Amino acid sequence: MKIARVIVAVLLSSLCVATARAGRDVVVAADGSGDFTTIQSAIDTAPAGEPRVIRIKRGTYREQINVPKEKTQLTLIGEDAATTVIMWNWNAKTPGEDGKPVGTGRSASVTVRANDFTAENLTFENISGDNGQAVALAASADRQIYRRCRMIGWQDTLYANGGRQLFQECYIEGRVDFIFGSATAVFDRCELHSKNGGYVTAASTAKTSPFGYVFLDCKLTGVGKEKAFLGRPWRPDAAVAFIRCDLGAHIHPRGWDNWGNRANEATARFAEYDCTGPGTDLAERVAWAKDITDEEAAKYTVENILAGDDHWNPIKPEAEKK
Repeated sequence: MKIARVIVAVLLSSLCVATARAGRDVVVAADGSGDFTTIQSAIDTAPAGEPRVIRIKRGTYREQINVPKEKTQLTLIGEDAATTVIMWNWNAKTPGEDGKPVGTGRSASVTVRANDFTAENLTFENISGDNGQAVALAASADRQIYRRCRMIGWQDTLYANGGRQLFQECYIEGRVDFIFGSATAVFDRCELHSKNGGYVTAASTAKTSPFGYVFLDCKLTGVGKEKAFLGRPWRPDAAVAFIRCDLGAHIHPRGWDNWGNRANEATARFAEYDCTGPGTDLAERVAWAKDITDEEAAKYTVENILAGDDHWNPIKPEAEKK
C-alpha cells in the first residue's frame, strides 16, 4: 500500500507540472483541492517569459514568496484580499542561513523582481510586529500592477523600488516609512492607514525622474495619539504628491519632515493639491513644500505618469473590467 501511495503521489506531482507547462491557468489551494498547495511551487513551475495566471483560493499561506526576474508576465489572483493572505515573520534583524541579519530587503514576505507582474485580491503581510524594518511586499521591477490588494506591516511595509508601478484600490498599513523606495508609483483610490504617527512615505526618487510617488484620490486614515507626517526624503530629490486626497486628523500640521537634514529642504519635491479633510490645514505646513498649479495638476494622471518611452498603459479597457 505504501508503494502504491508513493506512485500515486509521483503521478499527481508530474500531472501538476505538466499542467503548469501546458499554458492554462493553475490553482493553488492549501487544502489540496487545486494543482498546488503552495504559491511558491506554482511560481517555480511557471515557464519563464510566458504569460501565466495563478489563481489562489482562500486561505492563509505561511510562506516567503520570491518571483525571480525571469518569471515575467506572471499574474497572481486571489479569491478575496481579506481571506487570501500571504504572510511571513522576518524582520531586518532575523538571522539568515549564514547567521547574519537578513537586512531590510531580504525580510520581505513577498519579493517580486520580474517585469510585467500583476497581483489582484491578495494580502501581503509581515507579522514580525513592531520590531524595526519588516517588509510585507518588495516590488522591484517595471510595469507592475496591484489591484485590490492589502499590504500590512509596521515599519517599511511596502518597498516600491525601481520601475513603474500601479496600486489601485489597495489598502496599505504601517507606521514608519511604510511606503518607501525609488519607484515611479501611482496609488489610485487607495487607503493609507497610519498606526500611531510615523511617516507615510520615505521616497528615494532619482533626480531625473519627473514623478515619484503620486497619490490620486486616496484616503489617509490613522489611529493612536501621535501625528503622522506625509513623508520624509530617504534621499535628496525625493518626489511625493498627494492629489485630491482625503487627509485625516491624524496628519501632522507640518505635513512633511526633512529627516533631520535641512539640505533636503532644497531638493525634496513634496506637494499637495486640492486635498480635503481635517488634515489639510496648511497654516503650519513647512514652507519648503512645493505648490502645484492647475496646469501642472492636469499632468497627474495614471497614463501620463506611467507611460514611459514604451507608452505603457496599465488601465484596463472597459471591456476587460466586466
